[in-house]
Amino acid sequence: MSYTDGWAAMNLQMPKRIPRIEFDAERHWELIKRVTGIDVGVSSPAELQHRASTAFMRAWNYDLRLGAAVFHEDLGTRRTSMGHAVYAAGGVDYDDNIYCSFSSVEEVLAYDPWEAIGPRDKAELIRRFDESYRTNCAAFPDAVNTTGVYITLVSGMIGLFGWEMLLVAAGTDPEGFGKVMNRYASWMQQYYDALAESSVPVIYSHDDIVWTRGAVFRPDWYRAYVFPNLKKYYRPLIDAGKKIIFISDGNYTEFVDDIAACGVHGFFFEPLTDLQYIAERYGRTHVMIGNVDTRVLLSGSRPQIRAEVQRCIAIGRNCPGYFIGVTNMIPHNTPVDSAMYYNQVYEELCMR
Repeated sequence: MSYTDGWAAMNLQMPKRIPRIEFDAERHWELIKRVTGIDVGVSSPAELQHRASTAFMRAWNYDLRLGAAVFHEDLGTRRTSMGHAVYAAGGVDYDDNIYCSFSSVEEVLAYDPWEAIGPRDKAELIRRFDESYRTNCAAFPDAVNTTGVYITLVSGMIGLFGWEMLLVAAGTDPEGFGKVMNRYASWMQQYYDALAESSVPVIYSHDDIVWTRGAVFRPDWYRAYVFPNLKKYYRPLIDAGKKIIFISDGNYTEFVDDIAACGVHGFFFEPLTDLQYIAERYGRTHVMIGNVDTRVLLSGSRPQIRAEVQRCIAIGRNCPGYFIGVTNMIPHNTPVDSAMYYNQVYEELCMR
């Protein structure tokens, strides 16, 4: 882990080594055992898991840790649970508790978070963000850390209504649903205003605005209701000198320019989003994070893994703020030998 290289890249100062970030490899217990020699697993005590994970991240030289403080719990009790399939080792994340607190489109279109949840205490929000950031820095002192918001806008709508009710409401009355989003954005502004007054230097701003194939809504709908609200969120952060990393799953290539115009300093993206496009337009002016395809590690050969790392490094090498990383994540079912070979190729090619 290297705070120096991570912070240099965050400030577009072109470190000699292309820095990295990984996701969930630090919970891939078989990989961790191979790398660190620590006998750890899904049933190990939390303290041992943390010690092993930290040792692994040092060995693999993580330079950046992305994390948030605000999740679905902040949406109150009237929200939706879509459950969760098995992803983590041991199936510890499985959740079959599925429900929606909204029974009609009319209820969705009438929703107002100011009434349903109420205002937040600004001083308490600032305290939460500062505490989250300090905790992250204490846990991962050798990397650049962040905190911020997971339920920024569209992700907040997903958390409240679930995909089915969201899509039905947005399709039935796009303008009415846009008004719901505007009300939610005005409520969420409290959090971004608090972030602007916090001590956090790098802000995690997560919003799954698209899915695998791209846009969920019509592009003009995004430009009416999504990007103007993001711009409002980010204005106080920019004025306060914060750095903003925008994070979305899926393919948001068609909206990269819109997101850049909102004032962000960096993009996190999966391999579905076009790294080449972002590098050509923003590679000298913005941070870029990720793009190595996890599917190649899951089922690819060694030549394919090498080619995937070479692809990303060839594009990112001349971009001063590029962090390589496997997206979306290195889950526990990734073959250990494939993950080890990925790391070997990265270490061979990472120096500029």
